[in-house]
Amino acid sequence: MSTASVSFRPGAVLADLLPASRVRDIALVAGGAALTGLAAQIAVPVPGSPVPVTGQTFAALLVGTALGARRGFLSLALYALVGMAGVPWFANGTSGAGGASFGYVLGMLLAATVVGALARRGADRSVLRTAGTMVLGSALIYAVGVPYLALSTGMSFGAAVAAGLTPFLIGDALKAALAMGLLPATWKLLGRA
Repeated sequence: MSTASVSFRPGAVLADLLPASRVRDIALVAGGAALTGLAAQIAVPVPGSPVPVTGQTFAALLVGTALGARRGFLSLALYALVGMAGVPWFANGTSGAGGASFGYVLGMLLAATVVGALARRGADRSVLRTAGTMVLGSALIYAVGVPYLALSTGMSFGAAVAAGLTPFLIGDALKAALAMGLLPATWKLLGRA
């Protein structure tokens, strides 16, 4: 089967273009977790917020979209479990489940699953659908992360929104724009192979 015929098969995600095997799936799951951990080290402090701007959210959404719901979930679950076990690959080289930003990690697990399911339905093949997918994924991350931030720090919900959502909107828009160009272009390129 040629790459072009696989790339447009309904229900396929980018990872499905590789020859199917258990080894492939294990490597993709581990690789997605490692990519997320590496991207988390790109961290810029936000004044007045215990949560930094990181590449972690972009990686989590990209992993979910490229791997699909099941492998995306497993990849982010591996990332979370290994970080909880003490590997310092959460933002700023931290680990453990008690930090103020751990809710965002849990939100990424949910978001990777949902964007992966949407990618199986072709949501990563056009600019507009990819934009909607990334916005939804980001919203899911915040839906879990902001309340967790409020509970873990004792902030009011309004203060948590001000510290854990508002400062990140411009960066999320840039990450979505990058995904909007990257994912549909990859499908288009593979369709010509």
